[in-house]
Amino acid sequence: MNICLYGSGSRTIDKIYTDAAYELGCEIAEKGHTLVFGGGDTGMMGACARGVHENDGKSLGIAPEWIGGFEPLCENCSDFIYVDSMDERKNKFLEKSDAFIISPGGIGTLDEFFEIITLKKLKQHDKEIIVFNINHFYDKMIEMIEEMGEKGFLYKQEELFKIADTVDEIFEHLEGK
Repeated sequence: MNICLYGSGSRTIDKIYTDAAYELGCEIAEKGHTLVFGGGDTGMMGACARGVHENDGKSLGIAPEWIGGFEPLCENCSDFIYVDSMDERKNKFLEKSDAFIISPGGIGTLDEFFEIITLKKLKQHDKEIIVFNINHFYDKMIEMIEEMGEKGFLYKQEELFKIADTVDEIFEHLEGK
């Protein structure tokens, strides 16, 4: 399975988050899956990719070349696709991935999450989306989304994403346990 990770590339993330991302990468590799990610070598992306690579796993980085001016790109990817824009990058994530994990991140991660969830809502894909809620990072966002539904701003007829607090819970969702 090709598992796409959305998450921050920041170099200033607390270790509790990057340790969990590393553990996720280890598990992706050990289960024989491929990591699809934004190609960053730092933050959540870099930690997850290190977990994959240090356990002989495979990864596919997708990024515009110019993003290297903002954050270093991972040089250990099994494969790397260079694109021209962030929109093209997100389209490649959708094309190349079987499931999506949203780890802690900033504005870019939220952009990716809300686009992929919107596309699922609009029946453009039916792939699993899992919010990796490390250390309750996304509690307020989840609460806001629930309130939007309670107040009638969202249709509640289907579950668009699942929430996991641990790596084990992620794979329980992915493996249907």
